[in-house]
Amino acid sequence: MTHVTTHIRRAICIDDATGRTLLGFARATIAEAMGGPAAQHPKGGDFDAPAATFVTLHRSGRLHGCIGSLEPRRTLAADVYGNTRAAAFEDPRCTPIALRDVVSMDVEISVLSPFTPITFDTEADAAAALRPGVDGVFLRWGAYRGTFLPQVWDDLPAAGEFLRQLKLKAGLRVDFWAPDVHLDRYTVQKFVDASHEHGPP
Repeated sequence: MTHVTTHIRRAICIDDATGRTLLGFARATIAEAMGGPAAQHPKGGDFDAPAATFVTLHRSGRLHGCIGSLEPRRTLAADVYGNTRAAAFEDPRCTPIALRDVVSMDVEISVLSPFTPITFDTEADAAAALRPGVDGVFLRWGAYRGTFLPQVWDDLPAAGEFLRQLKLKAGLRVDFWAPDVHLDRYTVQKFVDASHEHGPP
């Protein structure tokens, strides 16, 4: 069954029908790459608007791949297409799949809002400024980069630990901090298509 969770409304809101179309398109994109029918690219309206998305795939409750864009460099449809293929086949966590496996995947698409800088003086201030369950966070310091989608709050509900683990993801030490660390927040619209309600692609 398809269900939609909106973490917070964006200036350009993707409606439920568009989200369902994107989910079907993502699943068809994986099947296409495995030798199935060509995926029909949705066109018009929001599908042609620039957007940044993440596509997350799970198999049997385990993460298969998660790939995304932080900036809107492609149209919504093109970004979902490219990130779906990357999440299915290019993420280092991927395991081999066959066409029959497409129906056993859970497909999740996150459409990102624009970034907003977070103002803080200390690491404690930064953690206190975060909104658990709402904020996606992008950390950068020099050449180091890392982001957590808002969904990560489900596993890391404490803001301090969320921030520490984000530093690790960016390649920094858990106890690292510097005055010029930069943090941006964003929100997402999340669309989820669970595998068990699907027939063959």
